[in-house]
Amino acid sequence: MPEISVIMGIYNCESTLAEAIESILQQTYTDWELIMCDDGSTDRTVEVAEKYVKKYSDKIILLRNKKNCGLNHTLNKCLKKAHGNYIARMDGDDLCSSDRFEKEINVLRNEPQIAFVSSNMAFFDENGVWGYSHAKEYPQNKDFIYGTPFCHAPCMVRFDAYRTVKGYTERKSLLRVEDYHLWLKMYKCGLRGKNLSEPLYQMRDDRNAYNRRKFKYRLNEAYVKALAVRELKLPLYGYIYALRAIVVGFLPTKLYNILHKMNLKGK
Repeated sequence: MPEISVIMGIYNCESTLAEAIESILQQTYTDWELIMCDDGSTDRTVEVAEKYVKKYSDKIILLRNKKNCGLNHTLNKCLKKAHGNYIARMDGDDLCSSDRFEKEINVLRNEPQIAFVSSNMAFFDENGVWGYSHAKEYPQNKDFIYGTPFCHAPCMVRFDAYRTVKGYTERKSLLRVEDYHLWLKMYKCGLRGKNLSEPLYQMRDDRNAYNRRKFKYRLNEAYVKALAVRELKLPLYGYIYALRAIVVGFLPTKLYNILHKMNLKGK
């Protein structure tokens, strides 16, 4: 059985999926399987995925949803097929460094008190890398007030940790914030995570990414922030940050994009 199971929800990413898969194939740590689940794509995503399944039938699996169900449902479907002791995430329009798996699994092997590990990310578009995330190394409960303390796509999680919280919660109110809620559930159970300062993951953050940031997902973010205040017994001023997530949703798209890029450039 492979040591690492990589779970990837794919949806309408025909132009980027091959690059994403290739970055997994180029990993220095090779004891992995890739489980992809297509979430009702309407382009040639499935066709691209099937070519890799045919070529690497011993390492790559393709599942399919009959209709678009959302990432939380899709990843739970992947988890049911996973064999690894460690579960790594990957998205179909991103890239990761060739030593990502090696560095993340070393953390989990050397720090038994850590249930999951993630890393900082580099953000890129058609013009190259333009910004980086800056996550705290060992987030505490209070850090949930300001947003998700961990990047989802670069994470590697002990399978037992997923079992403890019964995977992703499948509710429409958690779409686009399923990871935020997942970490919340884990911290509530006493599980803890770590962030690596090195940006081992490269997230595509272009015009298409901006277009996916719909206002309803801002409402979902506000909901999880308010939930974190209640479930983790955080200071009441945390509810102000929940309200802030909604206010940001009213900003004009152009202004939001400027502020978003300034934040990730450290300005």
